[in-house]
Amino acid sequence: MSGYPDVRLRRLRRTEAIRRLVAETALSPSELVCPLFVIHGRGVKNEIESMPGIYQFSVDLLTQEARDVAALGIKAVILFGIPESKDDVGSGAYDPDGVVQQAIHVIKESPSDLAVITDVCLCEYTSHGHCGVVADGEVDNDRTLELLARTALSHAEAGADIVAPSAMMDGRVAAIRAALDAAGHETTPIMAYSAKYASAFYGPFRDAAESAPQFGDRRSYQMDPPNAREALREVEQDIAEGADMVMVKPALAYLDVIRRVRDRFDHPLAAYNVSGEYSMVKAAAARGWLDERRTVTEILTAVKRAGADIIITYHAREAAGWLGGKGG
Repeated sequence: MSGYPDVRLRRLRRTEAIRRLVAETALSPSELVCPLFVIHGRGVKNEIESMPGIYQFSVDLLTQEARDVAALGIKAVILFGIPESKDDVGSGAYDPDGVVQQAIHVIKESPSDLAVITDVCLCEYTSHGHCGVVADGEVDNDRTLELLARTALSHAEAGADIVAPSAMMDGRVAAIRAALDAAGHETTPIMAYSAKYASAFYGPFRDAAESAPQFGDRRSYQMDPPNAREALREVEQDIAEGADMVMVKPALAYLDVIRRVRDRFDHPLAAYNVSGEYSMVKAAAARGWLDERRTVTEILTAVKRAGADIIITYHAREAAGWLGGKGG
């Protein structure tokens, strides 16, 4: 058996060119999805205090934003809407003239050729901030399904390329698939938030989407963080109901779950590098504690190495610029 000094593994690490030549995992801008928060009004670009560099955009600004994102080599965006008003049943989510529906039209008419993914949930639109209809202090799973299906259908009719149900209601994928197919949208794919955990890492997102629960929390319907085997059951059920793609959310704290899903299923797998993961890096980098570019690249590489095909990340613009040689 040969060993040191004949075998020197450092030979393949000696220069940057050699390291790139033998790299086992490579990131591409085309694998990144850029989240966009859309709001009513004109000329609105509100920076989110807890997410430096991320903004709420009014619909009229999305043509330029889509063009800029596409120029970086990013191929898809995912939309989250902030309505003008909220009610108990989240009617703004399935309003044909709602803010997300308007945003879809604008982006699809832009010269960007981006794929438009839409988050299908009610939390941004309900006065109580929960992801479904509340009855007797609890989220009513089955009454929520019809509203999620209506929301997904309204997105498809507005021109969405992919709908992504995130409410973690049992049966949501089947309800959406049936509604889409019945309305002639058999070719619209579903990207299911299959393993979405009740995570502390969502805090900044709730600032951005103005969707914090007004009472209680979401632990009765989002997954419990200690559970990994349960994630496989969730993914399996969503696939059986018609999901074309599946997702693990968050990404960084759940790399083991991403790997388990990847090893078990062949469906395209997305991972969501969520707001808290983004904001931690931004805060540390602002204080000089971390090299932002190297840290972000390492995190995204880890997510891909774990098995993700698609990475939804608030770092998408910067990371795509770095990967394409357009960043700092």
